[in-house]
Amino acid sequence: MDRSNQPQLVWRKSTLSGGSGDNCVEVADLPDGGALIRDTKNRAGGELHITPGGWRTFLSAVKASSFE
Repeated sequence: MDRSNQPQLVWRKSTLSGGSGDNCVEVADLPDGGALIRDTKNRAGGELHITPGGWRTFLSAVKASSFE
């Protein structure tokens, strides 16, 4: 993904990730409504790019407790 023309990304962790910060994922919202996800243990290891539709579907499933 070419980010040369995109604004600086703001990465965030879930408040449910705990305080240690070593077993978490971080998410950055993209201008198009999609998201990037990366592992905090290996931030230089790459990112998973989620399309806007895929991100909306995932968030809806989380809010509906579909993963419990």
